[in-house]
Formats: sequence, C-alpha cells, structure tokens
Amino acid sequence: MDVRRLDLLRELAERGSVTAVAEATGRTPSAVSQQLKVLEREAGVPLTERSGRGLVLTSAGQALARSAADVAVALERAEAMWDEFRNDPSGEVSLLTFPTIGAALLPAVLLELRKVAGLVVRATDFDPELAEFAEFTADHDIVLAHTMPGVLPWGGLGLRVVPLFTEPLDIGMPASHRLASRSHLTAGDLVDETWLGVPPGFPFERILHAIEQQGGRRVDVTQRFSDMRIVEAFIHAGFGVAFVPRYTSGVVPEGLVLKPLRGVPAARQIVALVRPDVAERLAVRTVLDVLVAKAAELVAAAS
Repeated sequence: MDVRRLDLLRELAERGSVTAVAEATGRTPSAVSQQLKVLEREAGVPLTERSGRGLVLTSAGQALARSAADVAVALERAEAMWDEFRNDPSGEVSLLTFPTIGAALLPAVLLELRKVAGLVVRATDFDPELAEFAEFTADHDIVLAHTMPGVLPWGGLGLRVVPLFTEPLDIGMPASHRLASRSHLTAGDLVDETWLGVPPGFPFERILHAIEQQGGRRVDVTQRFSDMRIVEAFIHAGFGVAFVPRYTSGVVPEGLVLKPLRGVPAARQIVALVRPDVAERLAVRTVLDVLVAKAAELVAAAS
C-alpha cells in the first residue's frame, strides 16, 4: 500500500470529511476520493461508506487508519535517527499558543532557539475552547494547551502530551480591598464578593462553581472576559475580584494584589500537545526540550 494514500485515510479519520482532508493536503475533494478508492482496492475490503452526503470509515477503515498512524511514526522516527546522526535538527516547526502562555514563555523560547542553525519556528496564537486544543494538532506541529487538573479533553486521541507546569490561580483584587491584607482566602471569604468571570464554559468557571458549593449560595458575576489584560484593568478599577494566573499573567500592575485560595482546588495544567509521528522529528523534539526548560525557569522565577 502507498504510504501517501494511508496518510489520507488517517487524515479522514482525524478530520471527519473529504473536504477537510482536501483543504489540509492541497488537493481537490475528487482527488482525495479517488486516492481512497485506490487504497480500498489495494486493501480488498471496504474502507469507507456513505453517511448522508459524506464518507465515514468502516471498522476496517478505522483499523487501517490506526495502522497508518503507526507507519507515520515509524517513518518519522527513522528520519529523526538520521538527523541525529548528522546532528541536524533543522527544519520548520509550527506552534500554536494561547495568549497568556505565549506572552510569558515564548519570547525566551524563541530567543534560545535562534542558536540552532536551520531551525525555524512559526508561532501564532489562538484561544480556543478547552475541548478544541487537540483539533489544532492536525494543522500545527505543537499546540500549547491548558486544562483543569483531572480534566483531559484530549484523552484517548493518541496525542503525545508533554507537561510544562501546573499554575496556581490566585485571586486578584485592588490593594485597597478589605481582604488585601489576608495571607490567603477561602470560599467563605469570597462568596459575597462581586466577581469578574470568564465566558460560559471556560475552565475557570468550574472553580467559581466550587466556591458557590462551599459557600452555599451563588456568586455575583457582573462582567465576563477572556482577555487577562481586560480583567486586570477591571480589577484595578474596582469592578470586582477575579482569578489571575500566578506565573503567566506577567508583572502584576501597581495597585493590584494576588492572594492564594485555600480549600478549593484552583490551578490549571499547561501542556504541549503533539501528534505522535510529529513528536519523532528532531526539530520538534528540540523545540519541546527548550519549552520544558524555559517553563521550569518561568516557574522558578515566579516562586
């Protein structure tokens, strides 16, 4: 079987439609369908079937798509071994980040990677819903993602997950706030406060629900923002308190204080997501190694 046709089958399994595969691979939908038909003849069993106006994989197609992933990993591993032999981690690596970690971590990472001859990192940012991070690994070599402890929206997808750090979420408030002199805060301290929240469905909302459960009543959320700069501006102006990431929020503006929350789990896990075949590339491994090292430096500097 042709490896390129196997890869198309794998893309169909991951992207869900022939049109999406065509867009991702620079082909026309008819060309993708034709190559899949050739692969089906080579396999000798039906690999796809009609579902409405589209195609879905049969059980045989799903099994072969999993094998295609194994083939891709083996090929990338062989090429990586040759790159290691030549000591040549060159090439282009695409990286997708969400804003706070991008601002806090990526400048130091890219400065370090400038020392690696021939290695080019193309970074861009986007702040997807929690469940969408994994989807972007189809189009980006490395995706920086965050999740709440115990929540694994990319579980079971076969991705390589590289932990970077666990980040506490503190309570941001004006320095003049009545609670600003406390060493730490509890749900009881905060349940009667006016809150600046996140859009519905964003991860931090789960912590607010935990505060409500412990406090025995609903909290008052007056405004909802996803951009931390806006949140900090509204805290400073006295519109309420909010969760502020301890390591990645940057320099705390004058007039604001951050207080740890006790009795309610308040943290997020920062990870890098990579497809298993992509993770074998020496250039990608080089970027991941620097990400891990600079993440440790970030945590140490902020601790």
